[in-house]
Amino acid sequence: MDYFNSLEDGKPVAEPKLATASVEEETSVKPRGIFGRMLYYEELLDKKMGIESHSLDRVLPEERQPPNTLAMAFIWASATMNISCFSTGFLGKEFGLTLGETIAITICATFLGGCFTGWCATLGPGTGLRQVAISRYSFGFYPSSVIAALNVIEQLGWASVSCITGGQALRAVSDDRISMVVGVIIVACLSLAFSFFGLKAVMGIEQYIWMVAFVVFMIIFGESGHRASLSDPGTVTGITKSGNVLSLISVVYGSSVSWSSIVSDFYVHYPVNTSKTKVFIYTTLGISLPTCIGMLLGACISSALDSTPEWADAYDEGIGNLLQAIIHPRGFAKFCLVLLMLCGVGQNCIAIYSGSLSAQLFAKPFQRIPRVLWTLLVFACIIAIGIAGRDQLLNVLNNFLSLLGYWNTSFFVILAMEHYVFRGGSTANYDLDAWNTPSKMPMGFAGLTAFLCGAAGWIVGMDETYYIGALAKKIGEDGGDIANELALVFSGLSYIPLRMLELKYIGR
Repeated sequence: MDYFNSLEDGKPVAEPKLATASVEEETSVKPRGIFGRMLYYEELLDKKMGIESHSLDRVLPEERQPPNTLAMAFIWASATMNISCFSTGFLGKEFGLTLGETIAITICATFLGGCFTGWCATLGPGTGLRQVAISRYSFGFYPSSVIAALNVIEQLGWASVSCITGGQALRAVSDDRISMVVGVIIVACLSLAFSFFGLKAVMGIEQYIWMVAFVVFMIIFGESGHRASLSDPGTVTGITKSGNVLSLISVVYGSSVSWSSIVSDFYVHYPVNTSKTKVFIYTTLGISLPTCIGMLLGACISSALDSTPEWADAYDEGIGNLLQAIIHPRGFAKFCLVLLMLCGVGQNCIAIYSGSLSAQLFAKPFQRIPRVLWTLLVFACIIAIGIAGRDQLLNVLNNFLSLLGYWNTSFFVILAMEHYVFRGGSTANYDLDAWNTPSKMPMGFAGLTAFLCGAAGWIVGMDETYYIGALAKKIGEDGGDIANELALVFSGLSYIPLRMLELKYIGR
């Protein structure tokens, strides 16, 4: 039997046997072909160690074993309360804004992005499908590959940022004896150890990591809060200030809304009748509150750099060195940095797990490659990106988080329009058994075109280091990022008439 004949929908198929054959005998048949054998051994590892070999399958209502309900909040608290989020808080000062302005922007933009993600989360329990698979009902089977590809890039970026900040912490702890390259590799390897085993392992560790980060952040607040300067007047005024405010909103909002393209990946084991209100509230607060804690801590410390030269000098050497200068005594500071480095693993576990799932959902042939192999490939890419960008943390954060917001805004509005306008606001109107059948999915003309219309909004409204859109240039000397606003309007207004045409002339 060759490889393609040894698989059915991405799973190993045993050779025909008599009806009296036992289950053990059937599963003992080893398919031929490299990937067929890998899937077979992945299946064995799943039985022995629970590594989740059927991660793409729709989880049926009778198969669900829900985690603790509060895990819906804890998992995102662990993903967001880390050094990466803390580092983002320094961007307010980089944009020349006051601490008071940065605080207001951070709270509002974080909550808005968390709300969009919280809504996307409500589709998980009702469908039992991963977020990219859900997108097929609006984007179409083949066009949803664009979402899958963007999702992989997004998770690679998130994890690489976490590895960079974790590497900075390790370098500071070792007094520069551990290089940034080695630090990035260490953090990535720790993350791989958990994400390799699948959703249960990820959910297990994510419920507790946030507690450690919260305690450490409260300690840092206590040791640095008195230095925060609310009287700092900022360095920009007028229309330039307005543009910088818009750009900071884009970055902070992008940090929270970026989870919308993967959030349902972690809710497929909750019962179908799980309260949507509860899912929305727990997810929104689980993202926005911890994100605010980390970002506001970074904003407070950044406001004190001008009046605290020793902190400014340490900051020039890296975030890890700055934290080590703030926390006393020095030995305790090293201990706290190690804890924060370990907390970054929480973000990476989510990124590696969902990144590997999205890679499988890119196309049907990719489903025949075991999840564990995709996990290893994602892991290798994270190391490469982390090493390449290790000396450009704030630039990476500024550009990367803004870009995440752009496409996730279009993603959210298209899913919402499909759900409420064309599906009656109920998952009962989705043919859930057809999620992996191209002929039963929409053609995707409406979804892809509306997404591209949103992309047109990104292009003219973005304000990035490497490119400033035509409309963004008109807002102050540095430009102002209005790409998310344009994406919301362009994608939302174009999808409804395009979907009506698709249904009228194509019928699905």
